[in-house]
Amino acid sequence: MAHSSAAASGSSPHPPVGERESLRPAGVALAGLSTVFLFEMLDNSILNVALPTIGRELHASTTGLQWVTGAYAVVFGGLMLFFGAVADRAGRRRVMLIGLALLGLASLATAFVTTAEELIAVRAVMGVAAAMTTPGSLALAFRLFRSDDARVRATTLISTVGLVGLAIGPAVGGLVLSWAPWQVLLLVNVPIALLAGIGIRVGIPADDPADLHRAPLDVAGALTGTVAVVLLLAAPTMFVQDGVGALLPWVLLAAAAGAVVLFVVRARRVAHPILDLRLVTLPLVSSGLLYKAATGLATAGLGFSVTLQLQSDWGWSPFWAAIGMLPQVVVLLAGGLFVGPLVRRLGLDRVAWLSAGAVVVGLGIFAAFGRGGYPWVAAALVLVAFGIRLNGVVAGTNVMKGMPSNRTTIGAALVDTATEVATGVGVAVTGTVLAVMFTGSVTAGGWTPAQDAQFEAATTTGGLVLALVAAGLVVWGYRRSRAADSSGTTPAHASA
Repeated sequence: MAHSSAAASGSSPHPPVGERESLRPAGVALAGLSTVFLFEMLDNSILNVALPTIGRELHASTTGLQWVTGAYAVVFGGLMLFFGAVADRAGRRRVMLIGLALLGLASLATAFVTTAEELIAVRAVMGVAAAMTTPGSLALAFRLFRSDDARVRATTLISTVGLVGLAIGPAVGGLVLSWAPWQVLLLVNVPIALLAGIGIRVGIPADDPADLHRAPLDVAGALTGTVAVVLLLAAPTMFVQDGVGALLPWVLLAAAAGAVVLFVVRARRVAHPILDLRLVTLPLVSSGLLYKAATGLATAGLGFSVTLQLQSDWGWSPFWAAIGMLPQVVVLLAGGLFVGPLVRRLGLDRVAWLSAGAVVVGLGIFAAFGRGGYPWVAAALVLVAFGIRLNGVVAGTNVMKGMPSNRTTIGAALVDTATEVATGVGVAVTGTVLAVMFTGSVTAGGWTPAQDAQFEAATTTGGLVLALVAAGLVVWGYRRSRAADSSGTTPAHASA
């Protein structure tokens, strides 16, 4: 297949003046990248439906089931920076294709799983594959186009496909389980990986060697960074599981803090760190990461609380609770129609801070007024979903614009890592406040009036704390974006 010189560098040529850059020439590539993101969104949502069945058939404990999903998330979050750095050196398409092959093999291994421990190991390998593929989706999509408008439209298309998977995952999972064994839910990743690989292999040219980062890989720094992120993700889980009075969560948190300090010290001292900390301080990069962190905090706080409120506090059945979440699903799916027009009218940065702010306001509404009735809950769900839909595209695009051209994959990895860590912290804060203020088990039915009051107080307290912290991050991000405007420069196509 012949490629133009522009395509060989991973970008399309500038469109004629006054003409919008078309996505059509990159259709095959976008199909492959969309399929990668579909796997990420579909995977956990479809698997969660099968956890009770998996527990029965594999005789798994509650902790074992927790790690069926937790092993994937921890490995995925911990290795993204490492594989982002590898991809910027070895080639983004190459690492993506290797990751997809690993995903297909790990999914095939599901057919031979007989114990919970084996399934946890398979899920960990799938987390490795996700860390190799997910950051590359944003990085490769960004590099296919020159204009912000085309990049936003392409990223919106990719995210819409993924969100469809997120929305239909539980229903599809339940339908499949009615006639097939649970292993089918993971075996479906095999054709997904195959289709994604074909689209990327055919539609995206190999990286131009001149556009790769040539500095040696800091293996010790990569290991320290991975340990830091893994501990940061594991500690919140243990706080929710064991409570604030247990020793292990505090040990993990202290170890995470120590690993972060070691990572920063090494990054400042070595000639070629795994992550040049100067990149994180660039105005566009830091503002985008702050917006993503604020969104992750607020989304986690709302998601953790709403389901408990609808079912355990208000006594809704699972069916009606699912109906109650429909406003969020509808906005997540339909909100993509508004991303491009809003960006063209208001600009990337303004949409970025407005969307992050909408998520924070949505959480604040739920925390302050959610006990007043479902209309307040629905308003919160709509605001948060709309903010997520916009912020997921524009904040990531801003980070990519702010990175040097040979560091785009690690930039995408930073975006995903910030979201994963913030989500873990948000769940931990909400769960810990609830554990402290609520007596008894939140999963047990038939709450007493006193427990209802305790839950509402805990939801208000935890929600407002997270909303205030997230609001601070949005303000900080806004100030950083103003610094980018005042400098009037962006290193998006420079090498560092």
